[in-house]
Amino acid sequence: LERRGIRVYAHRRIPGYPTDVDTIVSDEGYGANEHVETEAPLVVVTGPGPGSGKLATCLTLLYHDYRRGRKSGYAKFETFPIWNIPLKHPVNVAYEAATVDLRDFNLVDPFHLEAYGETAVNYNRDVEAFPVLRRILERITGGDPMYRSPTDMGVNRAGFGIVDDEVVRQAAREEIVRRYFRAACEYAMGSIDRDAVNLARMKMDEVSITPEDRVVVRAARAAALEGPVRKNKGNDGIFCGAAIQLQDGSIVTGINSPLMHAASSLVLNAIKRLAGLPEKLHLLSPAIIDSIRTMKSNVLNARSVSLDLGETLIALSISAATNPTSQLAMEQLKELRGCDVHMTHMPSPGDEGGLRRLGVNLTSEPNFATRDLFVA
Repeated sequence: LERRGIRVYAHRRIPGYPTDVDTIVSDEGYGANEHVETEAPLVVVTGPGPGSGKLATCLTLLYHDYRRGRKSGYAKFETFPIWNIPLKHPVNVAYEAATVDLRDFNLVDPFHLEAYGETAVNYNRDVEAFPVLRRILERITGGDPMYRSPTDMGVNRAGFGIVDDEVVRQAAREEIVRRYFRAACEYAMGSIDRDAVNLARMKMDEVSITPEDRVVVRAARAAALEGPVRKNKGNDGIFCGAAIQLQDGSIVTGINSPLMHAASSLVLNAIKRLAGLPEKLHLLSPAIIDSIRTMKSNVLNARSVSLDLGETLIALSISAATNPTSQLAMEQLKELRGCDVHMTHMPSPGDEGGLRRLGVNLTSEPNFATRDLFVA
């Protein structure tokens, strides 16, 4: 960052943090961190995720500001959990499903209830940290705690934006299923533990849903089971199924083959459906496919020459330059944005990148699509 002309400040480790308030609010604590000079009256502090130091940075700035006679303050902008909807509303359960690796859970804010006699939903880390945080703020300001509850600290108007609660509930249920599949895949990859996956499944139970309630899940699994009985399907004995639900509610599926990945087959089948083209029509020029496969095999020494989605989209764009039918189909790609997609096996980097750029809502089973232990 410094080599690119961006000023960098280091936040030092504070002994006894976060319980030793005497050390924290002193020249050996926040005072040991360099003061970040600001000019704007409102400064946004952001970070890559939880535990990244956003709050500590704000409190450091408050410490230095009050030492300079400047009475500044801070507030947290957080969308979830939503404080003014029920504790077990599917939206708030979806937040818990999204943070199973952190073991976050929602609860009624006891400080808010005591201060205002009003029920408000917050999450465990904010509630647990509030007594110490209040003492830190009182020490920084000389007595003013600024806030009477952790809910007070948050700027959250999301609940007031709900105009159709049933639509929001259904969207939240679908998100909980997506989070379960994500947790299962992260466990398969070694990123999280089994308890996190079990917790994600419990969140589905709380709102009475199953993975199969996601329509594309059943369709993708059926496609994978169909693979062994269809000619030229599967690759190296592995049969991968994929399904997409188009905007009109119709379902399109794809199966892997020695020629291309399931995601590639799926997207080509989907845009043919949208363009009103026959399913058996070939959109990619055989010469282009052969050229890509030859390069992968003879030049890049790839063990598999099956085309992933990224490679397939490039081949489609080249074919579209000379084939009006391919051009017509390619123009339908933008219609896939926002559609639900499910795969019976975890996508390769090329498949995942292509699907992400197309803007689909992807889930997959925690199965590997190759016998190789290293996937490039």
